[in-house]
Amino acid sequence: MTPYPEIRDLQMLLVLSQRKHFTQAALDCGISQPAFSARIRHLEEELGVPIVRRGNKFLGFTPDGELVLKWASKIVADAEGLRQDIEISKGALRGSLAIGVVPTALTYAANISTQLRATHPHLAIQILSLTSAQIARQLLNFSIDAGISYADELDATALKFEAIYAEEYVLLAPAALAPRQSGAVSWEEAAGLPLCLLSRDMHFRQIVDDVFEQAGVQPEPVMETNAFTAALAQVTNGSAATIAPAKLVDSLLLGNKTVALTLTQPVVSHSIGLATLDHEPSLPAISALQACIQSHDN
Repeated sequence: MTPYPEIRDLQMLLVLSQRKHFTQAALDCGISQPAFSARIRHLEEELGVPIVRRGNKFLGFTPDGELVLKWASKIVADAEGLRQDIEISKGALRGSLAIGVVPTALTYAANISTQLRATHPHLAIQILSLTSAQIARQLLNFSIDAGISYADELDATALKFEAIYAEEYVLLAPAALAPRQSGAVSWEEAAGLPLCLLSRDMHFRQIVDDVFEQAGVQPEPVMETNAFTAALAQVTNGSAATIAPAKLVDSLLLGNKTVALTLTQPVVSHSIGLATLDHEPSLPAISALQACIQSHDN
């Protein structure tokens, strides 16, 4: 009978696909580079096809290798699900959970993860800051287990989405730049301020641009960034204002030199929710995450 690939070999192959470097992948796996290469060659011999394109360095995967990667991701994910189910039968949830999170929801994800770890202290949680498109792609190739993302970016039929909260928006500005010190501000007024906005490849920026277009204005940002921390730094040092989700601002300790104004004319909101693969059985850690979200928001 043809032997089946070992889970450990498939895990190593997935590490190689992430690192794209034999020596770095071997270090991550805790073995020597020659031993790592031997395991990959053994996998190729078992399957009877070349998986890795080799030269003086790693050159990528063959077409057969891409197919093996696809199945390896699923097999390793299912094996983790089996292991977690067995651990639950022993009395405690153990294992890992990788969550992709859009930047605007990172604070929420961190709070949920803290609560989840309090309930399941043996669960290792990894939070990755990703775009909505990256979350969808990595869910489908089993690189992450769950995503906290925008609903309108998840058009894959293999994914399911459970709404968590409605994202609403505020202008966050240094007191010296703010048009007023409390209350609301129109998007048109906001467009006239020096703004630091997220980069155009971020879904949040696309939302903001769409609303400015609805308001009939076109701002000229003084700075763009792919990290909210950089935008918030500009506000803190008095250089620029920014547009931010209200839920993110609620978690910040704003000093008296920073003003948060509700954005109106128009008032808009977008759904943020939990994205997962639509298949059964699901990872037990995902069920624990869902229960944690429900208890957190009720």
